[in-house]
Amino acid sequence: MMYQFVLLGIMGGYEIIVIALIVLILFGGKKIPELMKGLGKGIKEFKNATNDSEVKKDIDEISSEVKDVSSKVKDVTSLGKKG
Repeated sequence: MMYQFVLLGIMGGYEIIVIALIVLILFGGKKIPELMKGLGKGIKEFKNATNDSEVKKDIDEISSEVKDVSSKVKDVTSLGKKG
């Protein structure tokens, strides 16, 4: 399985040209722009999904900081009431 991933890294110019010709023959010239548009939308959605996960991490971090500050405030107020 790992061997297959290694082979993908060594594609040269001729291999890319052969793949492009095969795609052109299979789908025709009129379908390729539609395929590329769909591929672009998929990549855009993937980027948005990764950005959303980063936002969630930030929100979780801020939430934990707020909880820490809240507990410290409770400790300080409880000390003030005792004294």
